[in-house]
Amino acid sequence: MKILRLLNKKKFIFTILIIFFISSKSFTNEPVDIWNLDIEEENLNSQNKDLEEKVIDKSKIYENQIDKNIDQKIQEDETLISKKYDIFGIYDPEDNGLNINMWTNSDGKKILDIINRIDKIKLSKDAKEILDISLLTNSYIPQKNITKEEFIKLKIDFLIKNGDLNLIENFLLKNENLDSNINQELIKFLVDDYLSNSKIEKSCEIFSLLNQIITDNYLFKFNVYCLINQNKKEQAQMQFDLKKELGFEDSFFENKFNYLMGYIENSDKKISDKSILDFHLSHRTIPDFNFQPDSLTSRQIWKYLSTSNLLDNIQSVDLEDLNRIAIIEKATHENNYQEKDLYNLYKRFQFNIDQLLNVRQSHKVLINAEARALLYQGILITDKINLKMELIKNLKDSFIADEIPNAFKTELLKILNKINPDDIPSNYSNFYEKYSNEEKIILTKTKINNKIIHQSKLLNYFRDNSKSKNINQETNDLLKKIKKNKKYFVSTKDIMLLDSLKSDGVKISKKYNELYEIDQSEMPEDIQILINNNEVGLFLLRLVEIIGEDELYNIGPETLHFIINALNQLDLDLLRNKILLTVLPLKV
Repeated sequence: MKILRLLNKKKFIFTILIIFFISSKSFTNEPVDIWNLDIEEENLNSQNKDLEEKVIDKSKIYENQIDKNIDQKIQEDETLISKKYDIFGIYDPEDNGLNINMWTNSDGKKILDIINRIDKIKLSKDAKEILDISLLTNSYIPQKNITKEEFIKLKIDFLIKNGDLNLIENFLLKNENLDSNINQELIKFLVDDYLSNSKIEKSCEIFSLLNQIITDNYLFKFNVYCLINQNKKEQAQMQFDLKKELGFEDSFFENKFNYLMGYIENSDKKISDKSILDFHLSHRTIPDFNFQPDSLTSRQIWKYLSTSNLLDNIQSVDLEDLNRIAIIEKATHENNYQEKDLYNLYKRFQFNIDQLLNVRQSHKVLINAEARALLYQGILITDKINLKMELIKNLKDSFIADEIPNAFKTELLKILNKINPDDIPSNYSNFYEKYSNEEKIILTKTKINNKIIHQSKLLNYFRDNSKSKNINQETNDLLKKIKKNKKYFVSTKDIMLLDSLKSDGVKISKKYNELYEIDQSEMPEDIQILINNNEVGLFLLRLVEIIGEDELYNIGPETLHFIINALNQLDLDLLRNKILLTVLPLKV
């Protein structure tokens, strides 16, 4: 194609020159010697030849330049691709107003230290959301005191601890270029979790979705089993043979493989709980499968037993086997048994009249599980509200002491909701408030109150500042009205809103400066240093640590103020707006 374009170009130039030459001759006033036409033609041909050579030379230069540009473009693309391979995450930085260099300036040792501290905190929903954004935003890795593998492991560990399967799937699909050994840890968690919930098809679907070479022996076995399960036995056999050639040995799996492929009539009757896959294969290949879980049984296998309807019928449990009942209590706490099953079990206990009439004292001499059964029956039979509340609290405290509080959660709420709040004794009012309001009405609708700055219509700016064209006028008009009210006290929340408007360039008249003062000393020194160094990622981790177990709306206004101040300094407007709209509005 290049040659054709070049030839056409030469032909065009040659034609133009001929026309130009003839035209110039035609318009000259000098007479033409027709006998010299041959000489002229010869000269013309010579000139055209020279011109052609020049055109060819220029075209070669042009060609070389094109090739050079292509090579340069390829090199640039390769550089970009190589850089892209060092970027791992889910969210684009602009999704939350962040930057791809959010970690570049940070010390890896400080990152690891703060992550270790965060791991010890039971984070609130708000804190988890910010941690999610900080760790899963696409970004370059830090350049100091941390390897790429260590940094990626932070993301992997967070995903596993968080346990959001959709998030994990999303990460795997968007980071297929990640080292397979690292990704396979996530894949293993994902397929195991699906299998523990008896979703074998969903587990197997992962292998077809991901374009990755499986090197892990466990995932190899899982994939081979999936191929058999999908009736792709030839593929399963081929992969199994290749693995065997490489020295793979697993007598348990090989026995199950031969049985499922139809090579043997009976499989080994041994039940393996070494992994959830082994346990599932045991269940599938043993006709009279029966397994009694105990206190050492893994949570995954408990979940599998529950979702596969393999747990003991509550009516067949021996009441003399208190250890067994204790195991059921723990399983209820972990949502493997339903609460109603546990409390139906408690109802089966037989107590004498004296025990029932003196529950306050008689439960104290019984073993935990039996004591809880007596307390529960006492709650059901007493009409005395004071005694009922005492027994309810004792029962809840007993579950908490044994670290299984979730075993008395739904049933507790059910019991408390049957009691008239007006009848609750004052000494149990705090307990009642704490446990009767777990199903809270979600307040989502904002009520605008223009008498209070932080509840006013100015909030609409933070929902969509592109629509707030008159925000300068609206702000000053509101402050004019507020100033007339001599009794009005400008709160910290008011200051947070006004400071954020100023940070975004809203012009507030100087005559309203006297309404409030800003105390810059409230900003913690370590956070100000992070701001000055533009260490956005590390700042977000500190923010997670500060919020900790609290929801944003429970955090004190002074703490919120320096958080908003920090976000303003870093120009993290999107995150700031989310927080402001969480903590400022009056919700109904």
